[in-house]
Amino acid sequence: MQLDTTPCGPVEVSYVVNGPIETNTYFAISGTEAVVVDPAWAGEGLAQSFAAAHPDVRIVAIVCTHGHADHVGGVAGMRRALGPGVPYLLPADDSQIPAVNIAHQRSAWGIETEDPGAPDRLIAEGDVIAFGDAALQVIAAPGHTPGGVVLFCPAEGGPVAFVGDTLFPGSHGRTDLAGGDEAAIRESLARLGRLLPPKTTCLVGHGPSTTVERELASNPFLQGV
Repeated sequence: MQLDTTPCGPVEVSYVVNGPIETNTYFAISGTEAVVVDPAWAGEGLAQSFAAAHPDVRIVAIVCTHGHADHVGGVAGMRRALGPGVPYLLPADDSQIPAVNIAHQRSAWGIETEDPGAPDRLIAEGDVIAFGDAALQVIAAPGHTPGGVVLFCPAEGGPVAFVGDTLFPGSHGRTDLAGGDEAAIRESLARLGRLLPPKTTCLVGHGPSTTVERELASNPFLQGV
């Protein structure tokens, strides 16, 4: 895959930590349009808070990096709040994951999560999600789930990548859940280390952000890339 690293317009990224597993829900804004990445919980509230803070910005897509319940739990509420004109996008190879993982979280931890419903669009590597003067480029990153993706944006102020639960500072996401694959996630991390510019800020699914440069220097799963 060849990434387009040509800087686009400025992109403002904000986030909210929400849901029972403290997931990072991101809002990427370019001009008067925004994309929501991984709405974890209480989707109506997320939509209302964003509208109050950004009355002149329109959300044009809801995108999930993978299908786990703690990353799709707010989708149904956001769809109700935003209306049918705002599509919900999910990786194609994770189309069955939400139902499986929602049932797992219910049985394992007693967490009830609303079904997000059928996605309006299934995404895969090479797809582009445009908003304002910017776009998210879809990179396949299986391992945490079969269809997990990373969303790369060469923003004017510096490239960013929404990495979901594929990469964490110094480590990687779990591979012991249904559909997880340790060999695949190691391969995905090595590939990301080669594909993404070193100055890319990696916005992770839980906890603090990191950079590709930092991970290449300190993350044992990216050593030797």
